[in-house]
Amino acid sequence: MSEQSAAPSKRLLAEERRRMIVDYVEAQGRATVDELANRFGISTVTIRNDLEQLARSSAIARAHGGALPATQTNTHDTPLNIKETRYHAQKLRIGQAAAALIRDGETIILDSGSTTVEIARQIRQMKFESLTVITNALNIALELSGLPHIRVMMLGGLLRDTSYSLVGPDAEQALSKLSADKLFLGVDGLDPVVGVTTPDPLEASLNALMIRVSRETIAVFDASKLGQRSLSVITPIQQLHRVITDSSAEAKSVESLRNAGVNVTLV
Repeated sequence: MSEQSAAPSKRLLAEERRRMIVDYVEAQGRATVDELANRFGISTVTIRNDLEQLARSSAIARAHGGALPATQTNTHDTPLNIKETRYHAQKLRIGQAAAALIRDGETIILDSGSTTVEIARQIRQMKFESLTVITNALNIALELSGLPHIRVMMLGGLLRDTSYSLVGPDAEQALSKLSADKLFLGVDGLDPVVGVTTPDPLEASLNALMIRVSRETIAVFDASKLGQRSLSVITPIQQLHRVITDSSAEAKSVESLRNAGVNVTLV
């Protein structure tokens, strides 16, 4: 008898915890497995099981290492070859505007992404006497290979198949010994409150270091990324010096960026 009564009690406790998880994720806009485990005083294995159950019922959206609200659209790390087909005309204009900021003799960082590769393609058409490009993206390194007077420095690390990028401790160790004039940062989401985000925690950690070793940080992304949130925060928007996005960006979002001291270029 006692065993029968205990079982429903445990189910109720689990159901209540899951309701609280949904409330927390919606209130915070995102949550990691470790964060939830600490908050509820249970194991990460139990939290992962909770998140899987909630995701099946569409109560939350599962993301790498945690969860996002069910209404969140930017929940998955979309493969790069698919990203490149989206908003291509806008990304081309953004790439042209970004490349125009590069000066001869500079050292720049090109983050991985479908917009930053457009910057690399513009660089191919420009005439530099000397330019050093640091990147963690295999496709960008290949795009710039074999060009006279352009030195490409490739960061090592763990390969992420979806983005052709290298991340992790080895990439961070290599980057920590370098410095750059400009960083062109690709982002998956930019929310005025949460900041600049990406789905992968390792990518976010490397991106944050890119910002620290660069004199100027320029975020490049199409306007669909404005107002979006991904799991891992790279930096608050106040750490950005400039944003280059397309002219379809909502006026309210642009105003929020400018009020935070960010120079916004619309193309």
